[in-house]
Amino acid sequence: MKVIHKITLLPLLTSMLICCKDKTEEPIDDSAIRYEYFRLENNGWKSKKNTQKINDIVFTATEVPLPYYILKESGSEDLFYADSIYQQNKRERIIEFEYSHQEEKDLLEKEFTSMNYQESVKYMSFSLEKDFYVVTSKQDTIACSGLTFERNFKIAPYHKVLLFFTNIDPDDEIQLIYQDKLFKKGTLKFKFQEKITKLLL
Repeated sequence: MKVIHKITLLPLLTSMLICCKDKTEEPIDDSAIRYEYFRLENNGWKSKKNTQKINDIVFTATEVPLPYYILKESGSEDLFYADSIYQQNKRERIIEFEYSHQEEKDLLEKEFTSMNYQESVKYMSFSLEKDFYVVTSKQDTIACSGLTFERNFKIAPYHKVLLFFTNIDPDDEIQLIYQDKLFKKGTLKFKFQEKITKLLL
């Protein structure tokens, strides 16, 4: 009786495995997603740069589209996986902020910050995020939730940070407010009115 029971289950299990195998091997049409990714990459993955110059220092803020940032980190092999990450984080905003001198001098030197070089680096790494916040089109004020300082070790003629903001509606327009305590240039405002290309996954 046990032998017959096992024999009757074997074809059933085999057919289930074949069905499952057929389902996983069906090609998934992700051409629309790939086209959007291609467009995003070729049109420029950042919004237009928003630049202000005070004396010899140039401040540039650029909003980075979250889908592109995710795709650069996770790769474009599995776009549905990238979409799942985007759906979990779509209320996040990333802004690239760059400092440069018109004569390509190193802005972290004492003549610009009134601190020695190591103190300037430490400020950029650990204290700078407190100087940034955004105001949304709904008049919500959102503090910077994190910052990454990209060290260039005096190779590039600029200094760059990535600013992270959370809990912002994906369709909200934002204005970046920077209270410059490092170079003592006052309060700078960068408005992002351009709609960023969305990757429709």
